[in-house]
Amino acid sequence: MRIFKDWRDIPPDARGATVALGNFDGVHLGHASVIRAAHAARPDAPLAVLTFEPHPREVFRPDDPPFRLTLSAERADALAALGVDILYELPFNHEFSLMSADDFVDLVLNRGLGARHLVSGQDFAFGHRRGGSTGFLAGRAEALGMGLTLVPPVTDGQGPVSSTRIRRALQDGYPERATADLGRPWAIRGIVSHGDKRGRTIGFPTANVPLGRHLEPARGVYAVTIRLADGSVHDGVANIGRRPTVNEGPESRLEVNIFDFSGDIYGTDITVALNAYIRAEIKFSGLDALKAQIAADAAEARRLHSR
Repeated sequence: MRIFKDWRDIPPDARGATVALGNFDGVHLGHASVIRAAHAARPDAPLAVLTFEPHPREVFRPDDPPFRLTLSAERADALAALGVDILYELPFNHEFSLMSADDFVDLVLNRGLGARHLVSGQDFAFGHRRGGSTGFLAGRAEALGMGLTLVPPVTDGQGPVSSTRIRRALQDGYPERATADLGRPWAIRGIVSHGDKRGRTIGFPTANVPLGRHLEPARGVYAVTIRLADGSVHDGVANIGRRPTVNEGPESRLEVNIFDFSGDIYGTDITVALNAYIRAEIKFSGLDALKAQIAADAAEARRLHSR
């Protein structure tokens, strides 16, 4: 998949695509439906996605807690896995936010990308102060000779699948629900950093990964699957939280114990997928109690993985 960070000076062979529009945070089953509809609309055209980085909410509400399900690299990988040929990941800043809906359609989609067909969800809104609706998009697309497909939401007994619903499931401690809506386990990807190495002293060395701009799920212990930089996949157990027994502080962190592994992975990129929530984070009376509980958590994670 080719990635372009600007809508100007797009090479000829990256123009004329069917373009799916949206933020695509999480790249969940609803997003996959939009992408399938884009391919079905014009299977002869390149399949492209237009999205924004950072997410507009991060620009308009910078003091909000991190909420992203997928950061840029993770989102790109998920889109590529769905068969997307081209990703237009446009920088979203204050200047871009002032662009009118009409200019977005004419200058970006029509002149910039030469889009042949547009596809979006039924609630897509765009342009300055979200002034462009799908109704507006339909009229302008027709006038400019672009096709348009509006895709209904994917729904189940609980309602529409959405990024908001997935965030809520993770924050409530139900990663299995997030997996069902995403079509894959939700994962945190980051660089392994040096911690205080306390885990080594109690027999459970951990890889520490900052949460960064990722959503913080329910604090506690999870059965996880870890993909290392070399592509190998391992089972493990992880804690997400502030470690109240040994280091109660303001920042949460992800600490991962990789089962039956002893390599040096400091400074490498790893992906940690949450499979099941084992227990909430609690404060223990001391290191002996903590060590005993970690052993029990690891045993429970192994049991869950064996199923």
